[in-house]
Amino acid sequence: MGKQFSALSDKHIKFIGNQKIYFVGTAAATGHVNLSPKGGDSLRVINSTTIAWLNLTGSGNESAAHVIQNPRMTIMFSDFDGAPLILRAYGNARVLHQQDADWGQYCELFPASIATRQIFILDISMVQSSCGMSVPNFDYQGDRSELERWSEKQGTSGIKKYWLNKNQHSIDGFETEIVKRSGITGPED
Repeated sequence: MGKQFSALSDKHIKFIGNQKIYFVGTAAATGHVNLSPKGGDSLRVINSTTIAWLNLTGSGNESAAHVIQNPRMTIMFSDFDGAPLILRAYGNARVLHQQDADWGQYCELFPASIATRQIFILDISMVQSSCGMSVPNFDYQGDRSELERWSEKQGTSGIKKYWLNKNQHSIDGFETEIVKRSGITGPED
C-alpha cells in the first residue's frame, strides 16, 4: 500500500541521493505523454519541497515544451539493487534557460557541461512511496560517456546549431523557447 506525504522526509532525501537513475514524466493538454530516463550527476534536492534537475542536450526537448504549456511533472525513483521501493515526487515545474535571471543560482549546483541545455525546478505538492516488489534487481556498472564525448566534439557552436535544428519544437510541434530564452540569434552563434 502506498503512503503519501506533503514533502520529502530526510529518509526520502537519503534514498534519492543513492539512486543512479530517475524518470521524469510530463504532458501537455494534448499530444504525447513523455517519460524520460535521467542519470549522471544531474539532480539536486534543494529542500523538502523543491528538486532541481539539469537537462542536457538530447534528441528531444519534450519536457521543456510540456512544462511551458502545463507545469505538471512527476519524478520517479526506483531502487533496483536494495529494498524494494518506488518514490514519486509530484508537483509543478518551471524550466530555466540560460538567459533567465535565476539561471546562475541553479547552474552552479551542477558540474559544468557543454551539453547543459535547461534546468527544471519542481515545486513538490505530494510525495508517494510504494513497494517495488515486482521491479527486478539490476547492478550499476557506471555512467555512459557518449553524450560527453559527442558534446565536446560539437563544441559550443555545434550544440547551438543542434538546438536550432532539433530542439525548438516537441514531437507534437509545441514550442520549447530554446532559441528565445538561451540568447541564440542564428546559426552563426
